[in-house]
Amino acid sequence: MSKTPRLQLKGMTKIYPSVIANDSIDMTIMPGEIHAVLGENGAGKSTLMKAIYGVVKPDKGQILWNGEPVTIQNPAHARKLGIGMVFQHFSLFETLTVTENIALAMEGYKNLDSLASRIKDVSEQYGLPLDPGRLVHSLPVGLRQRVEILRCLLQEPKLLIMDEPTSVLTPQAVRKMFETLRRLADEGCSILYISHKLDEIMELCHSATIIRGGKVTGYAIPANETATSLAKMMIGKELPSCSQDKPVIDGPEFLGVNNLSKAASDQFGTDLNAISFSVNGGEILGIAGISGNGQQELLAALSGEKPVADNDSVTICKEPVGHLNPDERRNRGMGFVPEERLGRGAVPGMSLSNNAILTAHRHGMVDKGLLKFNKAAEFAKNCISNFGVKCGSKDDPITSLSGGNIQKFITGREIQQTPKLLVVSQPTWGVDVGAANIIRQSMIDLRNAGSAILVVSEELDELFEICDRLIVIADGYVSPSLNVCDTSKEEIGIWMSGMFPGGPAERQSQPTDSDDSRNEEQHVA
Repeated sequence: MSKTPRLQLKGMTKIYPSVIANDSIDMTIMPGEIHAVLGENGAGKSTLMKAIYGVVKPDKGQILWNGEPVTIQNPAHARKLGIGMVFQHFSLFETLTVTENIALAMEGYKNLDSLASRIKDVSEQYGLPLDPGRLVHSLPVGLRQRVEILRCLLQEPKLLIMDEPTSVLTPQAVRKMFETLRRLADEGCSILYISHKLDEIMELCHSATIIRGGKVTGYAIPANETATSLAKMMIGKELPSCSQDKPVIDGPEFLGVNNLSKAASDQFGTDLNAISFSVNGGEILGIAGISGNGQQELLAALSGEKPVADNDSVTICKEPVGHLNPDERRNRGMGFVPEERLGRGAVPGMSLSNNAILTAHRHGMVDKGLLKFNKAAEFAKNCISNFGVKCGSKDDPITSLSGGNIQKFITGREIQQTPKLLVVSQPTWGVDVGAANIIRQSMIDLRNAGSAILVVSEELDELFEICDRLIVIADGYVSPSLNVCDTSKEEIGIWMSGMFPGGPAERQSQPTDSDDSRNEEQHVA
């Protein structure tokens, strides 16, 4: 391979009104190199990647592409050079199909049918199968991530930037993606890889640059490090750990799901089939499963976004709430953290204080129908402080924060209300290791105070770390519950394929009535 660097950054600087996002950053990426960029949420990683991709303009510094100085005008210019980027926050049009979204970034494809055929072939080749005709709004987060990744792979880039690409992928999909990335690197493609999953960094990346507070603070060969040493380089101190001390609490049932069945609202969704489980005060119940197996539909039914026909199929504190809307369920003691941060968890155009009002207004922020903005500001300040949210102030628009800091604020906003029942989806998606431990510890503390917590996550390590019991969802069916101490990741992994008692795999293997009658006819004959 060429000894000329594929990409060189010299003195890259980007200054915003409230923060220096990048401060004189130097970096060199060689052809075929998989280079990690490590740092806490808000360290400046995503800003730097966006500067390379032409989304933001650096205030100072120089970019050299294959040894030649270049000014990258915009993402279209970056793509022409051979630079592709998978964003942490998806940049997809929800009302368009998978094919139409990918076509927007592709040149030379006037025939959508031929592009759809190529999408199908390439997605299966890389182990990330997608239906090209499916509308993006109907896709769960994990499948939207696939669209982003495939959109880049179809452009055959010379430099691929990946910002938290495995946040919502299953372990099997991650393995397949790593095979793809290694193959791309062997063919000469350079890869800039951002991830807070340090085991991935050590397994995949050849080298790493560590950024803290917008500055380069060190370099490392990940294979020669440990997760602990890399984490310490990132946060500048010892990694906090979660306390597993648990008082014995025999709390009442705060959430009951009773024979919940619900047809999917669109043709690409997953029907829910006679789902039953409960969560008591003083425990954390985890739901494991591969993305797209009914998690989205179940959460919509639990949150009240899509009320269910049978009012008794969902209860909060033993009260039927199946017909109630989200606000009415919150009034009965529920908190909710959706998997989509912006749009469902927060309003992009509003400040942190105003986003606090959205769900916490019932906590002293309204008096005789008038909002008390000083109370909202105080609540937001406490949330920023307690959950280590990196921002300029409570008045910053929430979109000025990094993805991980948005997640910390939204999760903190719900936990700070001390709900009786907290339902959380993907609690540490895209969050750095230090912040992830803060969020997990906060959920453990809330449980220890007597609340009931339901966690939906595709991170098995996370579920085994914080949960008391686990169930699995597959094709709209849920498994029996298992105590975490009585199971293993291997068993849960098998169950995720539907191979649990009463699961879809077992049902498919059972003969149907028509099969029985056919066999009887053959026997008589």
